[in-house]
Order: sequence, then C-alpha cells, then structure tokens
Amino acid sequence: MATTPGTHQNGSTSLQPFNQQPFAMNCPHCHAKIPTFRNPVPTVDIIIEIGSAIVLIKRKNPPHGWALPGGFVDYGESFETAAAREALEETGLTVQGLRQFHTYSDPGRDPRQHTASTVFIAKAAGTPKAGDDAAEAGMFTEDNLPDLAFDHGAILADYFAAKIRPPSW
Repeated sequence: MATTPGTHQNGSTSLQPFNQQPFAMNCPHCHAKIPTFRNPVPTVDIIIEIGSAIVLIKRKNPPHGWALPGGFVDYGESFETAAAREALEETGLTVQGLRQFHTYSDPGRDPRQHTASTVFIAKAAGTPKAGDDAAEAGMFTEDNLPDLAFDHGAILADYFAAKIRPPSW
C-alpha cells in the first residue's frame, strides 16, 4: 500500500495510507488526531482428526454452512489455546497433539471482514457434539465432504494433498 508520512504535533512521524481513510484517535496529551489503521482480525481454524475422518460443524450464525471448527482469538490468548478452546466449545472434543498447519489470509476469505486464520491439526477421540455457535457436528472423509463455508474447501484440499505428499521443508 502506498504511504505518505504524517507528522504529529510532537514531531514524530507516522505512515498514513493514500488509499485508506484511517480511523482517528486523539493524543491523550495534546489531543491531536492520530491516524490508526485497520488490520486483519486474527482467527483460528482446526482440523480435528478422528481415525480417518475429520470433524466439521454446521454454523448456527451467518455465514451459514459447514465449516472447520474455529473462531476469533481472544485478546491475551495464544493461537494454540484459541484453537483448543474453539474445538472444545464447538465440538465437545478435547484435542491432542495440536500442531500448526498453515495461515490463510486472503482479504475475501470471510465475507464479514478481513481475517487471517492460522489453521491447526490435532487428534481427538469420541463423538463430536455441536455446541456454542455450531448447529450440528459431523465426521467426514475426503470423499464425502459437504459444501463448505469461507475458504475451508481450499484449506482441506491443501490438507489432503499434504497427507498424500508431505511438504519437504
């Protein structure tokens, strides 16, 4: 994004985007307007493996549809803790072996706002039970996936491809 420097009354400089109107805050000392910027909102999604199946939830709230369990990271919460919390809240499952898979940040991935989702993979045992903002929970394989919300189809395509051909890093 192209930027131009803006100067605060105390002489410090900040960057201000040419093509985005920043939200204004006021300096607590001199009350000058201070530009602030919109940033992507951090979220997590979790691929929960139970045997050869994965767990998906059907969303109660818009945007509706089947999705990976996940949600917003709370302030003061690590991404790992958020992923385990969302798994428990939405599926009733306690996950084990949590590991980071990939981050997805396309500005259009969520129709509500620009989010950046870090996706985790973990294992669980038992039967998923819908909770929190999940209307249903179910187990699926690569061969019987429903239509998916957000970019979760692309996430799962990457996941299944990595299971066949693990990355070589």
